[in-house]
Amino acid sequence: MLKEFKEFIMRGNVMDLAIGVIIGAAFSKIVDSAVTDLIMPLIGIAFQSDFSNLYVPLSDKVTTGLALADARKLGPVFAWGNFVTEVLNFIILAFIIFWIIKAVNRLMTRKAAAPDVLEVGPTKEEVLLTEIRDALRGSAIR
Repeated sequence: MLKEFKEFIMRGNVMDLAIGVIIGAAFSKIVDSAVTDLIMPLIGIAFQSDFSNLYVPLSDKVTTGLALADARKLGPVFAWGNFVTEVLNFIILAFIIFWIIKAVNRLMTRKAAAPDVLEVGPTKEEVLLTEIRDALRGSAIR
């Protein structure tokens, strides 16, 4: 059973998945920081508000004007600003991943096209088949 588990773990698919998850988690932190620290402050300046702290109180105990964390301590809130922030996070992450995949696909097509450029002439099989074809044409005409 231990040997079977070792074979399972050492498969390429499992290792690739593990690497993808680790890189994805690190990349997610970078995008989250970009949204939280760079983009949302600019949007906040444009709209004269910090989206992440916008909410609607759902209890009489909660008053507007408090930070979202403080308002949540007092009672339930409808945190629509935090939701907008998370949606923007997702859209920006999807946009960045789109451009990364587009760049990787462009590199892959260049790599696939490179061997064709290096090809000098026909292969031995093609030359032989061409000779056979020409010989058959020559004998069919006579």
